[in-house]
Amino acid sequence: MRVYLDHNATTTTRPEAIAAIAETLATVGNPSSVHADGRGKRRLVEEARAKIARLVGAQPSGVVFTSGGTEASNLALSSSIRDPRDPRPVTRLIASAIEHPAVLAGARFSADAVTIAPVTAAGLIDLAALERALAEHAAAHPGKRAILALMLANNETGVIQPVADAVALAKRYGALVHVDAVQAVGKIPVALDALGCDFLALAAHKFGGPAGVGALVRRDEGIHVDEAVVRGGGQEKGWRGGTENVAGIVGLGVAAEAAGRDLEAFARLAEQRDRLEAGVKALGPVTIFGAEAPRLPNTSCFADPRVSSSSAMIALDLAGVSVSSGSACSSGKAKASPVLDAMGVTHDLSNGMLRASFGWSSGPNDAETFLAAWSGIVKRIVAHANAA
Repeated sequence: MRVYLDHNATTTTRPEAIAAIAETLATVGNPSSVHADGRGKRRLVEEARAKIARLVGAQPSGVVFTSGGTEASNLALSSSIRDPRDPRPVTRLIASAIEHPAVLAGARFSADAVTIAPVTAAGLIDLAALERALAEHAAAHPGKRAILALMLANNETGVIQPVADAVALAKRYGALVHVDAVQAVGKIPVALDALGCDFLALAAHKFGGPAGVGALVRRDEGIHVDEAVVRGGGQEKGWRGGTENVAGIVGLGVAAEAAGRDLEAFARLAEQRDRLEAGVKALGPVTIFGAEAPRLPNTSCFADPRVSSSSAMIALDLAGVSVSSGSACSSGKAKASPVLDAMGVTHDLSNGMLRASFGWSSGPNDAETFLAAWSGIVKRIVAHANAA
C-alpha cells in the first residue's frame, strides 16, 4: 500500500461526504425553483451554509459558496468592495510575500496598486514593515482605503500567521482584511470574530470534502463586492451567479461538520510530524523550515542540501510514498519556492525542499514508512558521492 503524505495539496474525501454527495445526486431539483423539488435542494444548501458558519464562528448569511478557495480570494480582493461602514474606495492591496498564487496572481488590482509586505526568516509576516506600509498608504491617500491579504497558515511551511495582530494594525489605519484560511480551516480552530478579519476563504478538499467547492465568508453582512467573478442569475445574493453545485455544497457541509468534530484528533498528528523531523535530522544536515514559529500540526517542510527535491520525489514515489516539493499549484515548475525565497533561504538549499503533510486519514506508522524510504535514498546518495 502507498503512503500518501500530500494532504496539504488535497486530502482524502471523507466517506460520509461521499455518501451525502451520492444521495444528493440521486434527487432532482434546482435550488432556485419554487416547487417542492427545488425547495428540497434549497434546504440542503442552507443546511450546509449553517454547518460552514458553525465551523468558523460566522453567521450563515455571511457564507457565499464558490468553486473553491481560489475563486473565494479572487472574489474578495477587488477594488469594487463597498462597505457601508466606510464609504472610501479601496484602491490598494497589501499582501504578504508568502501568499498563495490565488492571492498574488488572482487579485483584481493592477500591479502598481499592490504592495508586498515582507516576512521574517521564520516565515512570519514582519509586523513592523506591515505597519509602515499601512501608515504610508493612509498618509498619502487619506480619502482611500487598503485591503490586507494575509493567509492564516502557509501551505508550504505550515507556519501560522499572527493574523489577529495584523488585523489590529490594519484596522488602526482603516484597512480591510482578507484571510486565506484554506490550509487552516478543519485543521486548527478558526473563529472569525477572534481573527477580526472582514473576509475569509476556505476550500472543501483540504478537510475531507470534494474538490471544486469552497466558500467566502464575510464577518459583516453589509459589505459587498459590486463586480462578481461569476455573473449570472443573481444566485448567492448576487455574489456568485450560476446554479449552485448542490451535491458539492452538501459534501462541503458534511466534511465541515466532521472536521470540526475531529480537531483534537488532528492536533495529535504533530506527534507523527515530530517523529518524521527527528528522523530526517538524524540522517543528515537537514533544515526544517518554519520550525521556530507556530505551525500546523500536520506539516513538515525540510531540505537536505545533498538531495534535490526532484530526485527525492521520484525515488520516494517509486518507494510508494507521495510527498510534494511545495504548492500543488506550482509543482513541476523549475523554479525556487517563492515562499522560501521570501524567507531568505538560498536557492541551493530550497532546491532540495520537500513537504510532507499528514491528514485525517493518515495511518499511525506513516512517518516510519517515510523514514525507511528516506533512509535508503540518503544512503545511496552519500555512497555515490563518496565513490565519486
